Amino acid sequence: MAKKLHAAQTTDSPYAGGLKISITSTLGQIPIEGATVSIALTESPDVILDTLTTDASGQTDVVELPAPPLDYSLSPSEQRPYSEYNITVEAPGYEPVVVEGSEILPDVLSLQPVALIPEAVPGQEEDIVIPDHTLYGDYPPKIPEAEIKPVDETGEIVLSRVVIPEYVVVHDGVPTDSSAPNYYVRYTDYIKNVASSEIYATWPESTIYANILAIMSFTLNRVYTEWYRNQGYNFTITSSTAFDQKWIYGRNIYENISYLVDTIFANYLSRPGVRQPILTSYCDGRRVNCSGLSQWGSKYLGDEGYSAMEIIHYYYGSDMYINTADAISGIPSSWPGYTLTIGSSGAKVLQMQEQLNRISQNYPAIPYVAADGVYGQQTADAVKVFQRVFGLPQTGAVDYPTWYEISRIFVGVSRIAEPD
Repeated sequence: MAKKLHAAQTTDSPYAGGLKISITSTLGQIPIEGATVSIALTESPDVILDTLTTDASGQTDVVELPAPPLDYSLSPSEQRPYSEYNITVEAPGYEPVVVEGSEILPDVLSLQPVALIPEAVPGQEEDIVIPDHTLYGDYPPKIPEAEIKPVDETGEIVLSRVVIPEYVVVHDGVPTDSSAPNYYVRYTDYIKNVASSEIYATWPESTIYANILAIMSFTLNRVYTEWYRNQGYNFTITSSTAFDQKWIYGRNIYENISYLVDTIFANYLSRPGVRQPILTSYCDGRRVNCSGLSQWGSKYLGDEGYSAMEIIHYYYGSDMYINTADAISGIPSSWPGYTLTIGSSGAKVLQMQEQLNRISQNYPAIPYVAADGVYGQQTADAVKVFQRVFGLPQTGAVDYPTWYEISRIFVGVSRIAEPD
């Protein structure tokens, strides 16, 4: 059992944030049990603060780590509002990995994923270095662009409808840097990463919601218009703040941001008579000003009780509205339209049970259920374990976020190789 680390052990600050680490193999969605995880302050990497061991789901217990005062993240400050920790992961048969600079904010749970390369697989995983958060570090401002892209030019390729992609291909650099790597990233994981890199998880929920909508709409505009592929590139979007939005390879995300993304991931922002998702510009509103959403300004509006859509209308105009994608790529079958719970029955329940049973082969903490199309207590108990493992509210009912998380994990465990 992991011990709890109290703030007084390393700092005088009374604030702390939670950290939970998930370890999988790079060969697929295979959790690694028995991995040793060591935690140290980035400033003192040789002083081990805590050592954890992963369970059958490849996860550590939640450990509480000292963090700076909450106020540092609630208004612009020269003080860094998060603590940085180094996480060293070792497991028999795998190459060790060090994550440098995992960011812990006060009063929120940080989720740090780590993928390990088997020793038998060629190629050495480099240590992961997480740079400064965009609201604290120094990054180039976004180059202004039109929010609606022309789609009638000769040779222009656009999709016929808005589809949520299973993956986006992220170019980790400016578009012209041919030496920068490309990463296949699941769409929802990409949005969670960007939101955790662009705003603070300590902000009001309505502010986080509004910013996620802007991030998703921006991303789906790039997907829908095939923006970079039309220019001869083989990626969907870049990690450069000058051209797109910040994505950081290997960074931690935050539980509240993760859940919000799972709840609204099929949404984007539209204007009447415009088919494409709007390229929703945004900036911090302090060092850089722009014609779109101000991140700090949206935080203050959230403080004043503005809803997410009131924040969107404040910055983008009253004709902006939430739209929903026609289809979700890579998902075996769509959301049934209602929550599955004890007493539910039929084909959707059967499909969900069969997917859970396949997932349980990789995650044995999830009990096997009778795949009979009837949602009984046994199924509810298995769903509750699934929700605990994958960071969802443990209701035992399959709501919208749980349905699609089951579908995504099922696709992940059923597919060994990365897409071509």
